Amino acid sequence: MADLKHDGFLTYAYILLYIALSSGQIFFNKWVLSSKEINFPYPLGLTLLHMVFSSVLCFVLTKILKVMKVEEGMTPEIYATSVVPIGAMFAMTLWLGNTAYLYISVAFAQMLKAIMPVAVFVLGVAVGLEVMSCKMLLIMSVISFGVLVASYGEININWIGVVYQMGGVVGEALRLIFMEIFVKRKGLKLNPISVMYYVSPCSAICLFLPWIFLEKSKMDEHGPWNFPPVLLILNCLCTFALNLSVFLVITHTSALTIRVAGVVKDWVVVLLSALLFADTKLTIINLFGYAIAIAGVAAYNNSKLKKEATRDTADDSDHESVQSEQSQPLTSR
Repeated sequence: MADLKHDGFLTYAYILLYIALSSGQIFFNKWVLSSKEINFPYPLGLTLLHMVFSSVLCFVLTKILKVMKVEEGMTPEIYATSVVPIGAMFAMTLWLGNTAYLYISVAFAQMLKAIMPVAVFVLGVAVGLEVMSCKMLLIMSVISFGVLVASYGEININWIGVVYQMGGVVGEALRLIFMEIFVKRKGLKLNPISVMYYVSPCSAICLFLPWIFLEKSKMDEHGPWNFPPVLLILNCLCTFALNLSVFLVITHTSALTIRVAGVVKDWVVVLLSALLFADTKLTIINLFGYAIAIAGVAAYNNSKLKKEATRDTADDSDHESVQSEQSQPLTSR
């Protein structure tokens, strides 16, 4: 009984840690990028810093200290055809998503992110991973309607920020599709640490090239780089800790738990941002539209989980059937 209580306490602790770190990282990034005190309005540079830091820390933890293990099975061919496109889309998602914070509020950015299942489903249908049905069409319509209502209720809408945020949503949708096509279908099972170890260096390279052309000259114009190193390192540490918390939650709970925690985190971010940032002005229409969108997201998650459970059950049945056939004694005919 004591062990069960201890396990339950740990599970809730990991979930709360994930929600706190995920929400905190969004606020931290917004503060670093938009604060006049820190004066670091370089989303591309900040994202590049995150990826370089993650690459170095992953290497130290897995290869030098060896406190974490990287999954085996990666080959140059798989890396070139699978990890590179995933890393490129991950870089695009983080870059455009962080850039959006320069133009729109955290709350509104979070509301726009609710359209993610629609982007994933539409792209999934286009490449043959998803099948269009009346049920899914209804769910996608509910999510889209909710996001439209939330956008209509936005007081200080900035279309440049909206374009950046939607670009980030498309990048994340493509990354998830690529993960499904390139990784799962090839039988690779990578835990979050392995994903970070392989993807972070690739994303860093993808971010380095546009940073040279788009932001380096702007940073040079401000004279010597005298940005607060302690704050930037702390920001990178929070990003890495967030990825570790995802690993802990997935390891100790289930896919449903991480999705429910994600929905809770979204509401925490929306409501807290109204208290923390002066550029956030929530309206009743905002919240009503977002509530509709979140209801659609919950229905989508439920549908996906049922589909995955059915597929897993079918796979297990096939495996047991094969074993049963193999164990049957040979009889003379």
